[in-house]
Amino acid sequence: MRPRALCFSAFAVMHSGKSHTPIYVAEKLNRQIILRARDNERSNQFYADARLPSAERAELDDYKGSGYDRGHMAPAADMVDSTAMAQSFSLANMVPQAPVNNRKTWASIEKATRQYILRAQGDVYVITGPVYGPHPATIGNNKVWVPKYLYKLIYDPNTGRAWAHWVENTDDAQAGKPISYQELVQKTGIQFLPGLRQNDI
Repeated sequence: MRPRALCFSAFAVMHSGKSHTPIYVAEKLNRQIILRARDNERSNQFYADARLPSAERAELDDYKGSGYDRGHMAPAADMVDSTAMAQSFSLANMVPQAPVNNRKTWASIEKATRQYILRAQGDVYVITGPVYGPHPATIGNNKVWVPKYLYKLIYDPNTGRAWAHWVENTDDAQAGKPISYQELVQKTGIQFLPGLRQNDI
């Protein structure tokens, strides 16, 4: 089953029909976008993404009573207008996330990322996604995989710097010191920035 690329107005998703979740989600952000997003009202209207075949997508019922939040990979608070905000609630942009993790630890990482972007000189690229253990737990009739870890990669081409946040998907996980780009590549097996030489970052 091949991954499917889904384009939204403010972010892009590489989606796995096997896990019924994103493999990763990419955003291009800058100070102007974050400032405009501050005034954007949150919609909270989650929906199953009809662009995905029913056998590959998560449904709203999968999350009901699961004990997990529908955790945004591209955050609602990054969305620049009402269209982007509505699209961010696609389940193609969600993973099952431990509730306290989602609302506190992960929210603090998202906030810190926005604060960095407000100080940055231009566009900043942010890639967010889940990492699964060898035998992931699942939720719902569609067996949506529950991540073991979550990561958020930040790349600022103006400074040439890249780093990542890496957090276990548990309620007692704490946000630790960011890890290097090379360490993220080792942990995920994904070369997110193939055009960069290792000594560039």
